[in-house]
Amino acid sequence: MKFVQLIDCKTERFDDMDRLMDQWVEQTKGKRTATHSLVGKDRADGSHFVEIIEFPSYEEAMKNSHLPETDRIFQEMVALCEEIPTFTDLDVVRDEQLNQTTSRRFFHEIAAGGNLDAINEVFAPDYADHDMLKEEDTVVGSDGIRGDVSRWRGAFDFTFSLDRQICEGDDVATLWTWTGTHKGEFMGIAPTGKQCTMTGATIFRFKDDKIQEGWWHYDVIGLMRQLGAMGK
Repeated sequence: MKFVQLIDCKTERFDDMDRLMDQWVEQTKGKRTATHSLVGKDRADGSHFVEIIEFPSYEEAMKNSHLPETDRIFQEMVALCEEIPTFTDLDVVRDEQLNQTTSRRFFHEIAAGGNLDAINEVFAPDYADHDMLKEEDTVVGSDGIRGDVSRWRGAFDFTFSLDRQICEGDDVATLWTWTGTHKGEFMGIAPTGKQCTMTGATIFRFKDDKIQEGWWHYDVIGLMRQLGAMGK
């Protein structure tokens, strides 16, 4: 079971604390079992900080705590604090990756499912799109993604298989496999009725819970070959 530890402290010397945490990361490289760390500052009290550290399990957290480097850094950390830091140990019973869920909504509900009304819920009004098939560097606006989805849906009946998703900060990267049946004109190619597959990767950058920017890379050359537009 995933495990999270909250470290609550008060200090007027956060810059020194920040350098201390960098030292801990460097000194425990290859031995540290933490998978994610986040530090927040209390908006109502600039000396109040909370660090949230995520581990694969409680047992892995204990391995981390028993590292000699961890104990040494903790003693130096206490010296920087106005009072002894407090620790809260939490077993994670629910973990929602909200940006990941929103990303999945695009592939399954909007693109494959055809719910274009959901575009304004998922994409920012000034969404910027970077697509290898477009001559322009970016297409700005949720209307741009609506037009793209409509054109692809007009040319193919398709589904997405999401092979892997990686979330980091405001970014969600998705490796996907697309399977479609060619039913309408596509890039000047008349409908062939052929079933095609294509692999690709999409990175969505989020802001305020909506997709702000997207980068698309996919095997369009392989798709054109399957449609008979290019030699093997």
